[in-house]
Amino acid sequence: MAACEPVAPEGLVSATAIARPLDSEKSLKHESPKGSWETAAEDARPPRPERVRPIIIIGAGGIVSAAHLPAYAKAGFPVLALMDIAPGRAAELAKRAGVPNSFTTVKDAVGFAPADAVYDVAVPASEVLGVLSQLPDGVAVLIQKPMGETLAEATEIRDLCRRKALVAAVNFQLRYAPFNLAARALAARGLLGEWHDFEAQVRTYTPWHLWTFLATAPRLEILYHSIHYLDLIRSWFGNPRGIYAKTVRHPSHPNLAATKSVMILDYGDSKRVFIATNHGHDYGEAQQRSFVLWEGTTGSMRATLGVNLDYPKGKPDSLDYIHRNEMKSGWQSCAIRGDWFPDAFVGSMGALQAYVEGSVSELPSNFEDAYQTMALVEAAYLSSARPTEMIPLDGS
Repeated sequence: MAACEPVAPEGLVSATAIARPLDSEKSLKHESPKGSWETAAEDARPPRPERVRPIIIIGAGGIVSAAHLPAYAKAGFPVLALMDIAPGRAAELAKRAGVPNSFTTVKDAVGFAPADAVYDVAVPASEVLGVLSQLPDGVAVLIQKPMGETLAEATEIRDLCRRKALVAAVNFQLRYAPFNLAARALAARGLLGEWHDFEAQVRTYTPWHLWTFLATAPRLEILYHSIHYLDLIRSWFGNPRGIYAKTVRHPSHPNLAATKSVMILDYGDSKRVFIATNHGHDYGEAQQRSFVLWEGTTGSMRATLGVNLDYPKGKPDSLDYIHRNEMKSGWQSCAIRGDWFPDAFVGSMGALQAYVEGSVSELPSNFEDAYQTMALVEAAYLSSARPTEMIPLDGS
């Protein structure tokens, strides 16, 4: 791989996360007894407003049907209208989901929306800027990731959000996945000690044809999938010093952009952090994998991300953990409250609504923080495009 690509462009502020980046020293000093691990999930609840606000969803594609609408129904968040430019799409989904109104233009949806509405923009990355420009100044809006297709587009989106004073967050919902909330609770109780290792691995078969717009997308795997893990890593550990990356095409999908990636994030000489993905493993489920793993000096945690296995139906998520003082008991299962899809989408919308009403003081995944994740994505693509270090053979 090429030399480590630095991440943060000039002028970026410190990241805000669902919980602040893991404080290893604090966790070392506050180890908890065994019983606290078993009840960690009781602390692992997604943020929620005291008073829910009505939601206007812009976009009626597969992700809205599979995740947004089920999550909001489960949480009791009222969806007043769907909008999609494709004739009949919003009306058909609205009828199936029990949403009372549908529109085919942003103008009509905005004209209908009550003053306290929260906009949920779930459109392809290339369309985000055009939608945001049509929203009223100062409104609350949740933007589907990614925040544009390039860092240049992300900069335009960021600047527009600033000019229009939008209360905007990007839907990096993996931060709110039940397994991650529970893992946060375990870490806060001192399970890990000093962290030193994190890995995310995906080896599965992803049906890319379900997203027709990806057929012509110049960037794919890192921008539309591994971006979740990059953002998750930032939320736990802050920004890395830089990144090494290589993303490549799969021979079974020669017309798609790269769908396999390896990334190493630089957090210094005593910490290993990497992501490895292969979305073309279609040899059955026996060797398929989808997990993230944390390791520290006193404990470890491993979460299975079931949605990647047999997508879009998926399988249940799980979280297992072990503490050095309890090695005889082996790995234990932590009870979690649901799965990444759809339950994490409750958290991202709930966090935005709670921030708007003032019941919480921070907005995780706000557009300024999301811009830093986009900078990390850009650094990964720059690293992948650069020459690797040549092997120093003398030719003899």
